[in-house]
Amino acid sequence: MTTREEGIEEWIPRTRLGKMIHEGRISSMEEIFMEGLRIREPEIVDVLLPDLQEEVLNINLVQKQTDAGEKSQFKAIVAVGNRDGYVGLGSGKAKQVRTAIEKGAVDARLNVTLVRRGCGSWECGCGKPHSLPFKVQGKCGGVEIVLVPGPRGLGIVANEVGKIILGLAGVNDCWTKSYGSTKTIPSFAYAVFNALRETYSLVTPKDWV
Repeated sequence: MTTREEGIEEWIPRTRLGKMIHEGRISSMEEIFMEGLRIREPEIVDVLLPDLQEEVLNINLVQKQTDAGEKSQFKAIVAVGNRDGYVGLGSGKAKQVRTAIEKGAVDARLNVTLVRRGCGSWECGCGKPHSLPFKVQGKCGGVEIVLVPGPRGLGIVANEVGKIILGLAGVNDCWTKSYGSTKTIPSFAYAVFNALRETYSLVTPKDWV
C-alpha cells in the first residue's frame, strides 16, 4: 500500500463536503460540480478519482531577500488528471524538492476541474469525445493560448507541457496556437489549464450531464 493510499484509509474528513463523501451522500465528481461545491481536501479527489496520475512539469530554484539574508526554495509545478475529463494544476514551494512536489500535487488536487470533451472539428464529425467541443482560449501572465478542436487521429499539436496537460485531461486530438512568453513554463501551463476550464464554464450543467 502506498503512502497516499494509507492516507486515504486514515482520512478523517474536516469539511462538510468531505463528510458527505465519507457518508456516501456524494459518490462522484460530477455531483460536486453540479452542486457548485468547492474542494478543500485533496483526499476527496483521491477517493472519487482513484486512477489519478501525476506529472511534474517544472522545478525552479527561487530566491527571496529577507532581513536575515537570502532565502532559497524550490518551486514545483505539478499536473494531475485521470485522462478521462478531469485535470488539475498546482504549485508548491519548499526547501526540499520532494516536499515542493508533494505540495504542488496537493494544490493540483484542490484545483481539479471538469473538462468538457467532444468532436468540434469540421474535418471529423465522428461525435466521439476525442477532442474539444469548441475553440477555447486561456491566459496567464504574458502567455495566451488558443485550443482548437482537431480531427480524430491528429494527436496533440503542442509543446511538451501542453501535451502532458491535455493528455491528462483526456484530450487526444487538438491544435494549439500560443502567443507571448511561451518558454515560461509556469505561465504556459496555467494558460493551457485556464483554457480547459473554459470548456466547463462556457456551458450549463444540463449541456454536459
